Amino acid sequence: MKNVAIQGYSGCFHEQAARLFFGEDIQIVECDTFEGLFTALEEGRADAAVMAIENTVSGGLIPNFELVQKHGRAIKGEVFLRIVQNLMALPGQSLEDIREVRSHYMAIHQTRAFFARHPHIRLVESEDTAKSAAQIAHEGLKGVGAVASELAAKLFGLEIIAPGIETSTHNFTRFIIFDDSLQVPQEQIDKASLCFTLPHTPGSLAHILTILSFYGMNLTRIQSLPIPGMEWQYFFYVDIKFEDYGRYTQAISAVRPLIDEFRVLGEYHSAI
Repeated sequence: MKNVAIQGYSGCFHEQAARLFFGEDIQIVECDTFEGLFTALEEGRADAAVMAIENTVSGGLIPNFELVQKHGRAIKGEVFLRIVQNLMALPGQSLEDIREVRSHYMAIHQTRAFFARHPHIRLVESEDTAKSAAQIAHEGLKGVGAVASELAAKLFGLEIIAPGIETSTHNFTRFIIFDDSLQVPQEQIDKASLCFTLPHTPGSLAHILTILSFYGMNLTRIQSLPIPGMEWQYFFYVDIKFEDYGRYTQAISAVRPLIDEFRVLGEYHSAI
């Protein structure tokens, strides 16, 4: 059985993503922080890890890009998970019975339009969506609800009072997979994550993007982060999709001489 590290608690969306990628025959290793995912891998407590990297509503999780580069673990896959937020509480209660709702600040942000229609409910930010659900169940808190996943409701015996209360129905989170034992066959590789720095000269980024386009690389994401101690210098994080691995390697060879520092963060099979 594979031990898979997640940020958060059992029942959270990270666990859903882990089970979607690895299947049900896994053991979840709970971590308080995203840094803790890599600690669990390095200490041998986890064989693999799942980490959120971007969301269609809130954008990229900037510190996580830095963690990927810092720890040097190869990305071996990805998962896109539709985020469905549900209001849940102890069984036998109605929406009118709920006076307080606890959840992670992001879940609250994603459901504010729903709660604006129910002003009698006080919103309280908490550490984790699933942990909020667990506390309600373990402490028998009536009149208190949580916003969390359907998996959390099942795990902790809560009743979903209002399903799918997120404002956007196009709310997806992309998770990346770390698993050194996973070997992705070359014929299945159609996506790569890259990190590089460029000379501080006019048009340097545009030149790189033009070359990648020439070789048929589809740029699906670009993120820039400042380099500490180097004013106006940036790391660029780029995701590209392609149909031909040979053309991909040609593209990398073509841009490599124009780049100061370059690293392939992962080559893997695209989830979409």
